[in-house]
Amino acid sequence: MDAPGRRRLFLGAFGDPGHAFPMLALGERLAARGHDVTLQSWERWREHAERGGMRFSAAPEYHVFPTRRRPLKPYEAAARAARDTAPVIAEGGFDAVVADILTLAPALAGEMAGVPVATLVPHVFPAGMPGQPPYSIGARLPRTPVGRALWRALEGPMGGGLRRGREELNGTRRRVGLAPVDDFHGGLSRRLCLVGTFPQLEYPRAWPAWTRVTGPLLWEPPAEALELPPGDEPLVLVAPSTSQDPEGRLVRAALEGLGDLPVRVLVTTNRPGVGADSVGLPVPGNTTVVDWLSYARTMPACALVVSHGGHGTVARALASECALVVTPAGGDMNENAARADWAGVGVRLPPRFCTGRGLRLAVQRALGDGRLRERAGEIARWAAENDGAERAAVEVEGLVSSTTPRGGLEPP
Repeated sequence: MDAPGRRRLFLGAFGDPGHAFPMLALGERLAARGHDVTLQSWERWREHAERGGMRFSAAPEYHVFPTRRRPLKPYEAAARAARDTAPVIAEGGFDAVVADILTLAPALAGEMAGVPVATLVPHVFPAGMPGQPPYSIGARLPRTPVGRALWRALEGPMGGGLRRGREELNGTRRRVGLAPVDDFHGGLSRRLCLVGTFPQLEYPRAWPAWTRVTGPLLWEPPAEALELPPGDEPLVLVAPSTSQDPEGRLVRAALEGLGDLPVRVLVTTNRPGVGADSVGLPVPGNTTVVDWLSYARTMPACALVVSHGGHGTVARALASECALVVTPAGGDMNENAARADWAGVGVRLPPRFCTGRGLRLAVQRALGDGRLRERAGEIARWAAENDGAERAAVEVEGLVSSTTPRGGLEPP
């Protein structure tokens, strides 16, 4: 029999690091608080989950791209995975499910089993407010009534994607025997939605009662400390996204553009075994190139982080009191670049200007504006007082102990 207060919790996360890492952080914290935690994700995270005190369940994986047979559409794969996962949850006696925003199957399976379900959003909240630009296009918050009116006027024409998403979600729900939902963003739990970002990056809004902005849930694999380049000049870390920049454009721009600045430059290719020779350029005297490093161990020594703007990289940099240069490449990076610019913690460099000269000018501007580092320091101090994983774990415990739904408000 479980000890009093000990809960059995099922966590499900998409296997990409940007989604798996925050769930691993939450799972480790829940396990440390005495709960019996099972993480379902890709097999590559088994060792880390078990080292963090969790049980591990390999997530069902189905082909959703062309194969010799008829491929499954994404929502068909989600329905099949939900049917496969539902018995695991029902037979495991779980008290609650926490599903990543992109990981629909465990959320549906928990609902099928009658278990309370929470959503973990590992970035800024995707549902907008009237008069605000749609999530992910990278437009900044309008400053004037005219700008807000323009975005309101575009809500209808631009709402087709939300309507299609709701139709596909409801088609999936029908396949597994669940009732349809009327809301846009219906994959977000109306019991509890954990928003794992800094509140300083969120545009002003009326928050639904079922949301909690916890702060980022930071995690990374164990790594040795790196010997930093010697000297007293500001340290600039260049940390590209390998998935969105396979040709190494950001690394090339750094090698071409930052060599004559009075800074120390540390470039990571983020590809073990792949160094500067992969881009065929000489390495300037002020620059060190490595194939991998620990952000947690390295960023606290940096003055500036240059990246494509993945949320995990942005959050770790801000928690380390680093200003930012963000040159977005895809996914939610446009949104993160806009939020960094709006929050006054970074410089946004459009992808077309990600050249040696463009990056040099952006770095000079970021290092020359002391307000960016000052604002980043305010966020870092907030992070030191507000542990995102701890706050999220407490909210999950509250969901399990609550006898009534937390929500009830419609999304804006």
